[in-house]
Amino acid sequence: MAHPILPADLSLGKVKLKVSDLQRSLLFYEEVLGFQVLRQVGRTAELSADGKTVLVELEEIPDAVITRPRTVSGLYHYAILLPSRKDLGLMLNRLMEKGIRVGQSDHDVSEALYIDDPDYNGIEIYRDRPRTEWAYNENNQVVMGGKLLDIDGILREAEGHPWKGMPAGTTIGHVHLHVNSLEKAKWFYCDVMGFDMMLDSLEFRALFVSAGGYHHHLGLNVWAGVGAPATPANGTGLQYFTIVLPNQEEVVNMVKRLEDNGISVDKQGKESFVIDPSGIQVRLVLSD
Repeated sequence: MAHPILPADLSLGKVKLKVSDLQRSLLFYEEVLGFQVLRQVGRTAELSADGKTVLVELEEIPDAVITRPRTVSGLYHYAILLPSRKDLGLMLNRLMEKGIRVGQSDHDVSEALYIDDPDYNGIEIYRDRPRTEWAYNENNQVVMGGKLLDIDGILREAEGHPWKGMPAGTTIGHVHLHVNSLEKAKWFYCDVMGFDMMLDSLEFRALFVSAGGYHHHLGLNVWAGVGAPATPANGTGLQYFTIVLPNQEEVVNMVKRLEDNGISVDKQGKESFVIDPSGIQVRLVLSD
């Protein structure tokens, strides 16, 4: 069977997180990261960078148990893509001012900062280098390294610019998941959904897949262990991530491929939900 081809303009949308204390999380997401609260109803809050588009939704769950890192299938990190290197410098300044512990890496295709929210939900904050600067190996897979970040250079980009919060133009760039099997994840996300393999790393026990030649929309790893259990219902972490398809035909085709492969699709109006082989929920929506 031919490998399905996803549209080049596929993107990722809202990430919904389960948290243990909504007010504590809001303090972090507003005061540290500079998100705006677009709507807050009961135990849920929707967060935006531009005052219009929801990027992150938080839901406080009853009797929550904080999920320790690398113990279950689910979220490793979700990645906030900033519009520019200057914005990355402003964010780094902000994190340092607030005393947040920050990891860092230069991935050749991007420059990235790593933090955790109050419930240990992993967050990458990054900027992309232009695609013309990306390199590829002999298998036509993108080269992604792990060098030390040029901290001084990034901070210089932000000099003289005031902090104004999360900038407009920010998006969810990718989502990186702990899965219980790379083989099953590859089958689900590549063979059925149609993502292309951008990097298959036996050394790192991880796969990076995308649409349209992006370095990765999804990272898939077994760093929580092969066979890692799904996140419990009352565990903090990822409720779902969103794949945004550009037209109705692509939505119909995606749903058909899933159902033809015996995967149940829960259709809820204009949204569809599916569970991957690791118990991770994926939301499918049509672009606005």
